[in-house]
Amino acid sequence: SMPSEMLMKIFSYLDAVSLLCVGCVNKHFYHLANDNGIWLKIYSSCFQPKRTIWKMKSEQTETVSLSCAALHDRKPGYWKKEYIFKQIAAVKTRVMRLVKPVDPYTGLPCKNKEAMRASGVSWIIVLKDKNGKEHVMEKSNISFKDTSVTILWYSRNWPCLDILSTLKLFGVTPLLPDQSRAPSKNGPRRRSLIAEYHLANLTESSVAVGADKLVQLFRLNPGLLIGLWKEKNEIAFVMASLHYHQLLERSTLGSATVQYALPPNKPVLDDVDPEYGLHDYNLHLDMHGRSCTYLCGTFKSLFCRKGDIENGYLRLTVVSLKDNTKHLPLIGTVGLSWETDVFKGNVK
Repeated sequence: SMPSEMLMKIFSYLDAVSLLCVGCVNKHFYHLANDNGIWLKIYSSCFQPKRTIWKMKSEQTETVSLSCAALHDRKPGYWKKEYIFKQIAAVKTRVMRLVKPVDPYTGLPCKNKEAMRASGVSWIIVLKDKNGKEHVMEKSNISFKDTSVTILWYSRNWPCLDILSTLKLFGVTPLLPDQSRAPSKNGPRRRSLIAEYHLANLTESSVAVGADKLVQLFRLNPGLLIGLWKEKNEIAFVMASLHYHQLLERSTLGSATVQYALPPNKPVLDDVDPEYGLHDYNLHLDMHGRSCTYLCGTFKSLFCRKGDIENGYLRLTVVSLKDNTKHLPLIGTVGLSWETDVFKGNVK
């Protein structure tokens, strides 16, 4: 029952994220929250337009302020879209600047972790049961390695495995990232589908990779491990370990329903001598059990013959049993460490 003028006055004090949220309440609020006057004020405070528009009236010339012309000449919601698009472009520019320097050993950007933080990207799991109901699991724990990111979800409130049909792994980016504070879970966010897994007959259809006294591990491709309590056959935790390129691109470039597909990559034969094959490859090997690193090394000057190239793949001999100089010791007990809010263990 509050007059629109009063609501508009209240909305004029909100920031961009709050304004987008309040626009989701109902149609009336949506139209009021689209007001060009409010959004131009937000846009101007951030991007500061400094131009004037000239108009001819009879025989005199006068300058008209941008704010005045912009309000009357634009459709409702125009400045909201302009503000959002410019903010997204600014974040992309900042992220691209961070991923430009490349590590000579891994061949990956040196500042992957900083790029991910600058983009505000996070990851969630959406479990869908057989009745169509969705259960959203937010990220619980994350660790960065030289070439990959490992994300661990655990909770006391996992739905029963028997009623679940699919598991979807999403990358989530805030629509308006704010570097000065952590992204709000209730703020406007964009989902990008990374992978979808079918959980029907999980223990029969997936690959068992090991167990300890408490849990059994099952692997789902690509890059997902599910831990089940041995006695209850219920989910204890879910762990995703994904390559940096795969994770960053699929977390930002896909849509909520369609996964981002990597472009085809076919190795080209050597220009000097096509019969020779391919040479000067480097391989960076990073073996870890989530938080513990067992092996991390770079092998250089690898090559293959023409006969070792087939269907876009090549075979490289990295470590020979006869060449002890390339052998690296494995430190500690090799296994995959896991933890929940109550228990922890290590699957050898």
